[in-house]
Amino acid sequence: MTLAAEEQATPPSPPPQSRNHLLAVVPPSEFLELRTHLTPVDLRPRQRLSESNQDIEAVYFPHDAVLSMAAVDRDGGTIEVASVGCEGMSGLPVLLGTDQSTNRVSVQIGGQADRMDASVLRREARRHEQFGRLLHLYTQAFMTQIAQSTACNRLHSAEQRLARWLLICRDRVRRDELPITQETMAAMLGVRRATVTESAGDLQRAGVIRYRRGVIVIADRPGLEAASCECYDIVREEFDRLLGVRVG
Repeated sequence: MTLAAEEQATPPSPPPQSRNHLLAVVPPSEFLELRTHLTPVDLRPRQRLSESNQDIEAVYFPHDAVLSMAAVDRDGGTIEVASVGCEGMSGLPVLLGTDQSTNRVSVQIGGQADRMDASVLRREARRHEQFGRLLHLYTQAFMTQIAQSTACNRLHSAEQRLARWLLICRDRVRRDELPITQETMAAMLGVRRATVTESAGDLQRAGVIRYRRGVIVIADRPGLEAASCECYDIVREEFDRLLGVRVG
């Protein structure tokens, strides 16, 4: 048999059981039971999924949507402390035994996700040993993301932070065209819109992104990684180490 014939005879790899990477690594026997509790939903940009200091009714496992966890001050100002995409889930406080969070969860980039009632997640995490273990490993990776985001906000330039943020979004939607406004970027980074305009302009002049109203296109991913800080790789490698989930 020739090499070409051998290649043709090799059956294609089966598709993953879920487009959400966290659900994709759940043992198939457990996932068969879990999926009966998952409801596919379409999430709209700026849709709020939970408010600060209010009960969390459901958790979400994004497929190609990006969710933002934002701290909210008394005057209503916000800054993103973490985000969630296809690598994980929202609603971790439910797993940790509380009904509420001080953060607001909203949709940053619209797309598809699976929804599970909060009470069901608690029950299923207890019933299924490997699912519960994966959720606790994800919690550790998520805490790394928050810690690294805090350090990044303090130590790195607005341009580095914007490059990191765009890379994260690109990894989670799996495409180079991102429907993001400068207003959204400013809110997520906790900077003035003029700062975003300047930083995005520098990246565009360097040829790593193209920008038009409401849309950013990543034209040179290696160049964008070079413009970012080490925080991007630190978080990505931690997800890979703990969960075998390589995003990006």
